[in-house]
Amino acid sequence: MSFGVLRVLNDDRIAAGTGFGTHPHENMEIISIPLSGSLKHKDSIGNKTLIKAGEIQVMSAGTGVQHSELNGSSSEEARFLQIWIIPNTRNVLPRYDQILIPENRLNNLVQVVSPNENDDGVWIHQNAWFHIGHFSIETGINYRLRDSGNGVYIFVLEGTAVVAGNQLSRRDGLGIWNVDTLLITCSSSTYVLVMEVPMM
Repeated sequence: MSFGVLRVLNDDRIAAGTGFGTHPHENMEIISIPLSGSLKHKDSIGNKTLIKAGEIQVMSAGTGVQHSELNGSSSEEARFLQIWIIPNTRNVLPRYDQILIPENRLNNLVQVVSPNENDDGVWIHQNAWFHIGHFSIETGINYRLRDSGNGVYIFVLEGTAVVAGNQLSRRDGLGIWNVDTLLITCSSSTYVLVMEVPMM
């Protein structure tokens, strides 16, 4: 909780036929990444969608929005990450977007979140960039920060990785700041999320 503007990283399990009923948010960038199963999303700005593993969703709560998230299955558990980012602009008009995560994420980090509307991935009201990678072979990547005032939070979903000399295993996280580049070495069968965010 609270690595710079990264306010919350929730690793959620939702039992079949259950979920989070209608509840409010405001002035928060909310990013959802299903890991297995699907989620039914419904909000007060007119969106009613199903988001599945392999997709990413963003909701800018801005001046205020209400939404619900329910397991899309009556028989299988759903798992997803929900990430809250403190925005750099308050009281914006609420908005929603959902896209497929690019398939070229195998043995590569692909961008899924940025501050730019016309860039790869979904965009948010913050100077932040997220990347996702699935690795089937041992791979070393030099991640160069987009902004030298940012920090990087690495979250290993599956497998193992070595980051700046630190060994990380499944569901380990590590925050690093005051660096320009970062060496991330992923073992085979590793799934990793890299979040570059301002340090406030």
